[in-house]
Amino acid sequence: METLRLDLDHPLRSFRLELALEVGRETVALVGPSGAGKSSVLRVVAGLLRPERGVVTLGAETWLDRERGIDVPPERRRVGLVFQEYALFPHLDVRGNVAFGARDRDAVPQLLERLRIGDLARALPTDLSGGERQRVALARALARAPDVLLLDEPLSALDAHTRQAVRAELHELLLQLAMPTLLVTHDFEDAATLADRVGVLVDGHILQLGDPQELVASPSDPFVASFTGANLLHGVARPGRDGLTEVALDAGGTVWTSDPGSGRVAVAVYPWEVSLSRGTPDDSAVNHLRAPVLSVVSLGNRVRVRVGPLTAEVTESSAKRLALAEGDLVVASFKATGARLLPFT
Repeated sequence: METLRLDLDHPLRSFRLELALEVGRETVALVGPSGAGKSSVLRVVAGLLRPERGVVTLGAETWLDRERGIDVPPERRRVGLVFQEYALFPHLDVRGNVAFGARDRDAVPQLLERLRIGDLARALPTDLSGGERQRVALARALARAPDVLLLDEPLSALDAHTRQAVRAELHELLLQLAMPTLLVTHDFEDAATLADRVGVLVDGHILQLGDPQELVASPSDPFVASFTGANLLHGVARPGRDGLTEVALDAGGTVWTSDPGSGRVAVAVYPWEVSLSRGTPDDSAVNHLRAPVLSVVSLGNRVRVRVGPLTAEVTESSAKRLALAEGDLVVASFKATGARLLPFT
């Protein structure tokens, strides 16, 4: 399987999209806020957007080179594109949607069976669930026998209940395909589940690129930490006792961290690093906050609890044992090793 390479420079509203990326037999996700330039990257690869400067190659084949005047039209690029809202043809049934643009129409029935929509061949898009529409869109993209797969917010049109199941199905399919796949999403959980590598894209630039575990374990800056789910506390750091760093928080109070640092900083604390108690705080932790519970949200077998400026993630059994309810006064604790020190931005 060939490697997809792109090097882009293009103006977008108030910033420039400047990005260089290689995608091999893997899935790479670009995550970031709306308007960061994520979908523009897909459009350039697909041939739907001509950048001011740019090169796009697949192996030895050049699809775009602005300096050399090369710009292969979209229909000649071996790309399968799944649009954000799937963009199915409402007047065509499932078979007709998948057959549209297929390289080999005789292979369509087999593709429908592979994606478990064979029994829906005669159904119209309006008769399908969100997950079924996504499978049809994927089947249509794969019917082109692409060498590159592009996914634009592939799960955003699904409700929360359907999203988890379809996410698992899509992850399994991407592993089977093992082709260069580039997806964009604003949801880090989707990216972490589906992708081998994740790039955080903000204002047209990748702040950090790595596997999901790396982004969580060693975020490069406060935005990456926040986007991957961390609590952010801002303050001023100075050397403290016992080799720890003391951070005087802007909102009041003090946090201790094992990371060295001084001056203006951001402290990142992930929800699973925070423990909760009714009375005596965790003895092994040096950081404690007593505050009322602001919200309690169940997420499967985990529960997210907002306590003052912190969000904690505890097991369902722990939440039941503590009988957590909004307004209750609890103690949130976390260790110095669980507080990551980041440069202030």
